Amino acid sequence: MTTKTATISQLRPTKSDVKRLVNVMTLIAWGVLSIGVLLCLINLSHFSDKNIGLMVGIGFLIGSVHIYVIGTAIGLVHAWKSEMAKSHPNNQSQE
Repeated sequence: MTTKTATISQLRPTKSDVKRLVNVMTLIAWGVLSIGVLLCLINLSHFSDKNIGLMVGIGFLIGSVHIYVIGTAIGLVHAWKSEMAKSHPNNQSQE
């Protein structure tokens, strides 16, 4: 009995896939930021650490920055890896 083997080394994310991911993460970050601003503005009257709505709003503000930074980092790393692959075509990394 013989088995067929298939390699998936050629299945790498294309530039459009990564760009779409970065755009979606940027959109999500803006959405989370707007929710955070809205929650902070609604619950600003009682400025205290016991104000759950205000604390959740601040968490959304901080979370949106993290989402945006992660999305941007993914795009930059992919651009760096594709640039390295273009400059060194003989040097293929083992993943």
